[in-house]
Amino acid sequence: MTASCAYFVTGTDTDIGKTLVSATMLHVLAENGIRAAGMKPVAAGAVQRDGAWHNTDADAIAAAASVSLPPELATPYLLREPASPHIAAALENVEIDPQRILACYDRVAGMADAVVVEGVGGFRVPLTDNYDTADLAQQLGLPVIMVVGLRLGCINHALLTAEAIAARGLKLVGWIGNVVDLGMQHGIANVESLSARLEAPLLGCIPRLPSALPAAAASHLDFSVLPGWPVQRAPRSA
Repeated sequence: MTASCAYFVTGTDTDIGKTLVSATMLHVLAENGIRAAGMKPVAAGAVQRDGAWHNTDADAIAAAASVSLPPELATPYLLREPASPHIAAALENVEIDPQRILACYDRVAGMADAVVVEGVGGFRVPLTDNYDTADLAQQLGLPVIMVVGLRLGCINHALLTAEAIAARGLKLVGWIGNVVDLGMQHGIANVESLSARLEAPLLGCIPRLPSALPAAAASHLDFSVLPGWPVQRAPRSA
């Protein structure tokens, strides 16, 4: 048995909201009774707590999912140094093996009805000397959701990322704007410019929230247009 739907979440940079979007997707699925599992195959920046190593992104994804996974399946490579994964792995004498990640994904997909896989950093972050996140996304072959950090330069970053996704033969099925710079001028105009240039639909924009919780972000997003998404959006009250 394999998951009936799965998505790969990428972004225009690091720290622009991929984890919040991934957790929000899992939250919505779980709230609607869908067996949903989340993966962050590679996470860099771990701290030791209660005798185990933790990464805040991986923990947030696990907390939002309705299917509980062993950490070694959800995050096959949990690296300590908060650096590009190929650097962090080298410091720990760890070699990131793509086949191990793919095998973990296959096992996770057999345990859930829906799977959300979050990338690391931007779309082209190196994982080894000759393998990057784009290669991983291509091998997984999942439809891609792009998170755009709304700040000066985001149009260029988003269009370049969309081109890189298409160059790997992957389908960009939706994009999300996330406010990362409260002082950004012409934010609405930037979103409109991207909407006019990207073929994928805008799934919504997340404002700066008092607390970056999936339940708070969910009201700003509509995933129902995604291919295979099993939850219909509730009609708005008059």
